Parts: sequence; C-alpha cells; structure tokens
Amino acid sequence: MKLNRFPIPFLLLAMLGLLAALWAGLMRLGWQLPALTPSLAMLHGPLMISGFLGTLIMLERAVAIKQKWMYLPPLLSGLGWLVTALLPSPPLGPILLTLASLGGVGILAVMTRREPAFHTVTMLIGMFVWFIGNLLWLFGWQIFQVVLFWQGFLVLTITGERLELSRVLRPSRQSQLLFAGIVLLYLAGILAAIFSPQVGARFSGAALLFLSLWSLRNDIAWRNLKHQLPLTRYIAWCLALGFVWLGVGGVLSLGFGAQVAGPRYDALLHVVFVGFVISMIFGHAPIIFPAVLGASINFQPAFYLQLILLHASLALRVIADYANLQTLRMWGGLLNEVAILIFMALTVYSVRKSLAGK
Repeated sequence: MKLNRFPIPFLLLAMLGLLAALWAGLMRLGWQLPALTPSLAMLHGPLMISGFLGTLIMLERAVAIKQKWMYLPPLLSGLGWLVTALLPSPPLGPILLTLASLGGVGILAVMTRREPAFHTVTMLIGMFVWFIGNLLWLFGWQIFQVVLFWQGFLVLTITGERLELSRVLRPSRQSQLLFAGIVLLYLAGILAAIFSPQVGARFSGAALLFLSLWSLRNDIAWRNLKHQLPLTRYIAWCLALGFVWLGVGGVLSLGFGAQVAGPRYDALLHVVFVGFVISMIFGHAPIIFPAVLGASINFQPAFYLQLILLHASLALRVIADYANLQTLRMWGGLLNEVAILIFMALTVYSVRKSLAGK
C-alpha cells in the first residue's frame, strides 16, 4: 500500500494543534503545568475546535475533491492556531482562522453544487455556522458567547456525515424532513442565544436530544453493534456511545440552560465536545485516515481501551462537575486526555503496521 505524503504536513499541523489544546485544557482544569505561551490556557477551545478539528475536517474534504486550492483553508487554520498561540495580542491568528472557515464554506459549497442533498446542505450550514462564530470571536465576542456556533459546526458536520453514511438504510422522506426540522430547530437555538442565552440553550438542547433519538432509527451504527467484523463492531460502539452523550448534552441544556463559567459550563460543553465529537472521531478514524493518507487502519483489540477510558473518565468528570468535586474533575479531565493520546498512538501504530504489510 502506497502512502499519500502530500497531506502529511497539514495533518502534522492538526496534530500539533491537538497537543497544544490538550496542554491548555490541563491548565484550565487546574493542573500546574508550565505556561508555554502567556494566554495558552484561555485558548483551549479555539485550538481544539479550529486548530485541530477544523484543519482535519477541511483536509479530508480537500483530499476527497482533489482541487489544489482547497488545501489553502486547512493551511490557514493550521497556521492560524499557531499564530494565535504564539502571538495572542495582535488579531492575526483569529483573522487566519476566520479566513480558514470562510474557505471551508467555499469547499462545502463546491461539494453541495456537485451533490445537492440533505447531507451536503447540512455540512455546508455547519461550515457557515463555524465561520460566523469565528467572525464574532474576531470582533471581540467572548468564547462563552460564540461556543454554540462552534458546537453547531461540529454537530452539523458529523450528523451530516452520518446521514450520508446511513443512506444504505434508505431513510424515508418523512425521516429526512424530520431531520431537516431538527436542524432548523438547532439553528434557531444558536441564533436565539445571541439575544437570550437561556432560550437559545434550551432550543439547541432540544435539538441535540432529538438528533440523538433520530439516530436510533436512522443511523446504521445501532444495527452494527453486533456485526461479525471486529472493526465494524468497534466503529458502531464509538458512534452509538457518541449519540448517547449527544442526548445527555441535550437533556443537561434543557434542564440547566445556558452557563457562562464554572463546573456546569464544563459539563455542558464536554458531554458534546468529548462524549460526542471525540467518540465520533475514534469511530471515523478508520474511514478518514485511509481516505487522507491512503493507508488503512487494521483493527486492534486495544482500541477498546481508549474507548472505555474516554467514556468512563467523562462520566467521572460530569459527576464531579455536578457534585462540585474539583480534584475528581481534574482527574476525569486528565484521563479524557490520556484516552485521546492512546488513540493517537494506536492509530499511528496501526497505520505503520498497515504500510509494512503486516
């Protein structure tokens, strides 16, 4: 199997962004670590969402469409997080990240023009929501004011991908219209949060819960939980657990409304960003990496270690958040990151093993 080397520099920028975001996350949790840059701890969210996930998602699109200009947005986001971390005072970093997300809108516009469908439109809306969130952040809005936009980017991108991959189930027209209605409710919540955070949080929370419930009937992951192929079964568990956490996030938003700081804010964000998004990345990695690098991922039973640790530590973290147990929360967050590092190590090991033909 031949390795596609061209995307590797972009992928390395994304991975470095992830490592910087994890370091910043530990600092925010209260672990005493050296401050690599003056404001690194405050950049945990932007580095994780735009620096790592934004770069990775756009790189996957650029490789799939095979147009050279489409590598510019992931380059901008990769450089953008780096400049943001190293030069926090000037606005150059946020400008680069905002331009990157605008480029992402362009990429998805091309995809939607080529294949106009519910799933491509959903992912296009997700990119546009990311661009609006970055634009507001560039103009001085606080992270807690724009985090719903960033969350919307990831939720709509991932659910759009799941809609595409579940087409083998041939969802009915009614199911597709229901999905579109949930997306509209979610967008209404994001926009409403600008004027009334509590109303916006509850609208978006209801949409997250409905998306989770919608997946029970319409996402193929639930049917693959007992699949004969070990890799397919593992992917299904990653996705199903992600949808469970998405529903939990919806319930928490409905019950507690908008939060701007503190333990409940931590719980509301991470049940979605870790429980849903990272679990989906665990599950989609065997699809993404072969597409980007041309190297398959061979299943390893050890993959379940990262999955179990991720979800068990997140449950510990959420319990600690609502019980106001700071030390337990710190350990839950640390173990979240250990699970992600194990995922990175096992993924690299599997790719190298695949390339060696073993």
